Order: sequence, then C-alpha cells, then structure tokens
Amino acid sequence: MRVIATAGHVDHGKSTLIHALTGTHPDRLAEERRRGLTIDLGFAWTDLPSGARLAFVDVPGHERFVPTMLAGVGPVPAVLFVVAADGGWMPQSAEHLAAVDALGVRHGLLVVTRCDVADPGPATAQARDRIRASTLGDVEAVAVSARTGAGLGELRAALDRLVARLTDGDAESPVRLWIDRSFTVRGSGLVVTGTLGAGRIRRGDVLVTARSSRPVRVRGLQALGEETGLVRATARVAVNLRGLDKESTGRGDALLTRDSFLPCLHCDVRVHGGTPASELPRTAVAHIGSAAVPVRVRPLGADTVRLTLSEPLPLRIGDRAVLRDPGLRRVLAGLTVLDPQPPELRRRGSAARRAADLGEAHGTPGEADELRRRLLVRREELTAMGVAVHTAPVAGDWLADPAHWTTLRARLAELVAAYLSERPTEDGIPVEAARHRLGLPAVSLVEALVTPPLRMSRGRVTAGPADQPAPVADAVRRLTAELDGRPFAAPHAQRLAELGFGRRELAAAVRHGAILRLAEHVVLLPDAPRLAADRLRELDQPFTVGTASRALDTTRRVTVPLLEHCDVQGITEVLPDKRRRCAHRRRQASVTASR
Repeated sequence: MRVIATAGHVDHGKSTLIHALTGTHPDRLAEERRRGLTIDLGFAWTDLPSGARLAFVDVPGHERFVPTMLAGVGPVPAVLFVVAADGGWMPQSAEHLAAVDALGVRHGLLVVTRCDVADPGPATAQARDRIRASTLGDVEAVAVSARTGAGLGELRAALDRLVARLTDGDAESPVRLWIDRSFTVRGSGLVVTGTLGAGRIRRGDVLVTARSSRPVRVRGLQALGEETGLVRATARVAVNLRGLDKESTGRGDALLTRDSFLPCLHCDVRVHGGTPASELPRTAVAHIGSAAVPVRVRPLGADTVRLTLSEPLPLRIGDRAVLRDPGLRRVLAGLTVLDPQPPELRRRGSAARRAADLGEAHGTPGEADELRRRLLVRREELTAMGVAVHTAPVAGDWLADPAHWTTLRARLAELVAAYLSERPTEDGIPVEAARHRLGLPAVSLVEALVTPPLRMSRGRVTAGPADQPAPVADAVRRLTAELDGRPFAAPHAQRLAELGFGRRELAAAVRHGAILRLAEHVVLLPDAPRLAADRLRELDQPFTVGTASRALDTTRRVTVPLLEHCDVQGITEVLPDKRRRCAHRRRQASVTASR
C-alpha cells in the first residue's frame, strides 16, 4: 500500500477529485456535506492500473483548519497538490506549500482541476514555478475535470509513476503510529486511525500510548476497509484497542512499541526554510506527526534553537516538524530534530557552545557522532533516539566515545598516583571517590576502566603488584624483630608508634594480613594462634588463663584476647567453669578411645 495526502487552497476541488478517483467521498461528517467544505481529515483509496493500492488522506484547505491539514500531511511521504484552473495560486496554496516544504516532503504531483471551465495552462505554469522552489522540486502536472472525467486516466498513470518512486517503510523498526482520529464502535470499543510509517502491527500485540504510557492490546486491525491480522508500513490503518477509552487518547497521541521511545520535553532542532532562528517568536506551536503542541523557543545559534514542549512527545533524531504562529496564521519555519534528549544549559555561554557542538549535525542518526557528543550514554537511550548501535558496551549497557574512554583511563591512573602519593599507607583510592572525581554516573564504569598496571583491591583502585606500601612493610619488619623469641609479648601503644605503626599503618597492615590485631593496641604476628596452640596442648587440660599466660610468657592483656580468638577459631573451647581446653586434643582422645 502507498499513502499520499492532498494539499491546496479551500474549494479547489480536492475532495471532489478524490471522490472521482476512488468512488468514495472522503467528507465523512454531515456538516462537511452540508457546507461543501472539508473541516476534518478524510480517507479513501483506489487500485491503480499497475495493481498498486493507493490510500488518500484528504485534508481541509481553509486557513482555520491548517492544524488539521498538518496532522494529515505530517506522517505521509507524498502529496497530491491541487490547484483550480479557474482560481490559480491562492493564499492557502502558499501556506500548504510552506508546510510541505517545512516537512521536507520530496515526492508529489500537481493536479490542476476544473480544466473544463478554464484553461489550465496559466494555473499550471504558475503553480509549477512556485512548487519548484520547495522540497518537491520540479513535479509532474496533470490537468483534470472531476465533473467530466477528462484527464482522470492520465492522472491514474501519473499516480502510478509517483508511487513507484516511494519506498516502503522499515517494517523491522519500532511502531510509532501517530493517531489522527479516534472514535468508538458499538460492540468493539475504541478505534484509532493513522498512517503507519514504520514497523508492523499484529492482532494481539501490546503497545503503549505516548500520552499515558498505558499498555493497550490490539483487538483488531483494518486496512482499506478490510479486516486483517497484520499490517506493515507504509499503510493507512484502523486499530481496535482494548484497555483504553476515547477520553484518554486522540489526535496527537501515538501508539508505540514498548521501551522503544523516550518522552521528549526538550529538543534541539535545526531551523530551515523560513524565519531565521534569531527572529523566531519566543512562543509558537510545533506540528510534529499528528500532534500540535505549544512550545517555548530559545535560540542557540544562527540556525539552531531549543524547544521546550508543553507536553512530552516520542521524538527521534531526524524527525521533521513545522513551527507555526497560530496568531498570524502562518508557517514560521521547518524544523529537523537534532537531539531529543539534550543536555541542560546551565552556565553562561552554554547555548553558543551547544550550537557549535551541533554544527555538523543534520538530523541523520549516526552512532559515532552521537557518542562523540554524549561521551557516555546507555545503549537503550541511544536506540530509543533512532540510532543503530553496533559498538559493544564498556560496562553493563553503557556505551562510550572511544577517545573519551581513553582519556578517562588516563585520568584514573593520575588520580590513583596522586592519591597514593598523598596517602602512602592506604591501598588506593576508594572506587566511589574515583567515580565522583571522574564525574561518572556508575561505579561499574570505574571498575571497567581498571586495567594493568591498575587493579582493584578491597573496593579501592590501586597500582602495581599486591604488595604492602613501603612504610607498612618497614613497620612489620620491625615488629617481627621485636617479637623474635617472645612471639606473644605484644608491644604497648607507645612502642607500636615507635616501631612505625600509626593508625593508618595499622589499618593497612591488617588489610594485607601482615599482622593480627586482637584488641586495641594488642598486635601480634599472623602465626601467633598456631604457635599458641602448640604450647597450650602441652599443658594439663583443662587450664586457666593464668596458666596459659605463664606458658605463653605474656600478660593477661594479651592472653585474654588471644584465647578468645582461639575459641572462635576452634583451637580452644571454654568450659562451664571458665577454664579452657584444646579442642584438638579432646577430639584426638575421643578418636583414640574408640579404637
């Protein structure tokens, strides 16, 4: 299926022409029939000589209904531009062309109607001259009379040539169906319609609405008046929904594939084909898809502005929009979305810097360019903006610009070196402190930056082999010499300080397992429990603390915490009378008695 929209001045015969081509009058409202004036979107379809099926979105031409016209043209890839032979180029012809040009529509056909009442030559020449300057370029023109049927055969052939140039929408892309009508059908419930420009919809699919993010199930599908179980882009489609009422949706809303779009409240856009960015009013209305939302306009550069939307929309890089002044009733400019998730502008001069950053952006979603601008971004966020991702994440689902990642790794090495220089007794910089100093959003990114000679050690980033810092190693060597011959004679606090054990050195030595800290200022070497067990097994069992102190040649200050440590380790056990015995000897005796 191919889909095109009409465009042109009011009462130039657009709806009459569609009726003559399709046999269906697109004006569906009684008031439209009574007044002979299209005031809402109409729809009809026909089969062309080639067998191609062509659907028409018929739009109103009156200036009061330009927002409705834009809702119909916005999602459609081609236009049928209608000019009456007896009327020629008119004000709404110009505004419709400005809207088509702003949307970047590149495929079209000029139809000059009422050739039975006036010479179509002057109107054709005038219209082609005006259209040639737009994105439509040098279009083919056909003169017809819907009343007599003259030229309708040539028009059908021209439509065949036009649709042959149109490409199918990407059926593998996520669904974003801009809703242009919503109504209820007795016995079926809510039905919404729109032009499916990408993706595919199946009966039974669960989609979400842009406005509410509510999940809705596709109860039924209809394309060109026929029930179907599957619709692929590009197509006009009516979707019967379950789980939504008419008051919760309507024109300007969209049906979306879940988790495939992000709500956009701010976007940076390129301004083209109209008023310069610096001359735009501070408030206007942006027409995007079938939506029309009030926006605040902040100039960034010569042709870039930031829009603040009054309600979030599911936008992607490269989306086209029309900026219109509803008060003056004129199109101000066309817009191309460059960034639907832009950074905040907080500092003086940030707008100009942002404009410079977007200087080479043209609305084509490229992975390398987006990574360069964003430096770090989650994969799902980038794909939701329409970027095809091929780069492997650096950590979790985080993607990084390669040059920025290399810079971060070098900065981390500098941080570690500076930290160890200032705090030589510590193992390294805490990973959370490194994350904060590097301005990273997740600890996992810091961990991913750690490569030799950097390493992770107990939640810290350090450098070099897993050796003790030099001051700590020196203090441990002096303690070892101090305890030679009397392994349980733990030095007092003053002596520990003389040996080189300050608070940091003690903590570092404990972390490295170089010393055994039994209590405040009770420090022994790590093999003290094993040596104590050898001596205590030589005692009569059970034994008291005093007996143990004499056997270990130390004081109660050391014996008590040492025995408590041995209790925990299973070397000794406490009896009800507070005496102890070596657990190994008891188990050994039990084994011997059983033999």
